[in-house]
Amino acid sequence: MASQDLPKPDYVRNMKLIGHSDQGGRPDGVQLMVNKGHAFVGHMFSNGFSVIDVRDPTKPKPVAYLPSAPNTWNLHLQTHEDLLLVINAKNMFAAAEFQDEKQYYSGQIGKKVGTADVETARARDWTAGMAVYDIKNPAAPRQIGFMPIEGGGIHRIWYTGGRWAYVSALLDGYTDYIFMTVDMADPTKPKEAGRWWIPGMHTAGGEEQTSGRRAGLHHAIINGDTAYAAWRDAGMVVLDVKDRTKPSLIAHKNWSPPYGGGTHNCLPLPDRQLLVVLDEAVLDHAEDGIKYTWIFDNREPSNPISISTCPTPQEADYVAKGGHFGPHNIHENRPDGMVSSDTIFTTYQNAGVRVFDIRDAYRPEEVAAFVPPAPVTMADTRPNRAKVIQTCDIWVSKDGICYTTDFNGGMYILEYKG
Repeated sequence: MASQDLPKPDYVRNMKLIGHSDQGGRPDGVQLMVNKGHAFVGHMFSNGFSVIDVRDPTKPKPVAYLPSAPNTWNLHLQTHEDLLLVINAKNMFAAAEFQDEKQYYSGQIGKKVGTADVETARARDWTAGMAVYDIKNPAAPRQIGFMPIEGGGIHRIWYTGGRWAYVSALLDGYTDYIFMTVDMADPTKPKEAGRWWIPGMHTAGGEEQTSGRRAGLHHAIINGDTAYAAWRDAGMVVLDVKDRTKPSLIAHKNWSPPYGGGTHNCLPLPDRQLLVVLDEAVLDHAEDGIKYTWIFDNREPSNPISISTCPTPQEADYVAKGGHFGPHNIHENRPDGMVSSDTIFTTYQNAGVRVFDIRDAYRPEEVAAFVPPAPVTMADTRPNRAKVIQTCDIWVSKDGICYTTDFNGGMYILEYKG
């Protein structure tokens, strides 16, 4: 695509749009990874995942699409060297019970899906577990392994090579997603090693969760032997995972209420003893409150303390714009991409991409932004969705090339000018 043919952004500062792709006519994207010059994109509504050749980021080229099993999500994935790990879970947004998205983001999802009570579990028409692919040839992923689970499926994975992967899993007998360690010693036969959950979640064990909010693990980021887990409306859980078979609690911090919950990412910056913790905006017109990207002091691991928030975009009325306004995801400093303790790359849904300078951790500053135009088409199949941008994920290369996804707008490739 020639530069003059690129979409015109609604707002841009200190970034340059250099490429765009509709991902082979499947413009809905959630998580993406870039490996061997190829972007691997999980789809929210197109039922599978795609591979885009981005060796020339100005001319992205779709090269593969792998459909999911029936009624199954492949929206999240991880790559490292020659391996690709892909989630398999019930396609929640295709289900009748979640056409009103408030139902997905509230209450005990295990009871709504029918997995919390194993005695009355409904028939399953989806595939649940984690698939492993060989990507020596990145344009032609080849499945080599699968770890099935009993329940709703896996939501997200953390894997940066080696023996261990870490997943959030909705299992039979639990109210929501819990933390699970996965032994990858044989990638063709991944297997569960250990699990941890907040007390009250294990209904099959006689526990009872009294909260009507979503106390469920989104995912954890691992640094050494410590897991920093984002637990949606239950805040942040820090776990010791030296013994992968028996994770144990270090700290649990929850600021919801009074804040609106939705904790989505907990990124450790170990060289500065800081954490960047992001709360996801999950309802239209900020009905769930304004959400923040928080900076935590982590000098005392048993007592992380919030010391500041990143500025909220204000150059337009994003609350009135429609759709979700506020944080969604963050570039997670993976070893194959940019690793920075000073510059934080985030997505803010209808406010696009936001880049923060946190060299002064007590006074973060926005230093760059990119807001795409409204999507051309709607891949989102749910009723009454606004035709506005919903920038979802971001992955940043070592040289500052930013790859972003959207629920409807395809992949935008940006050059960070900072």
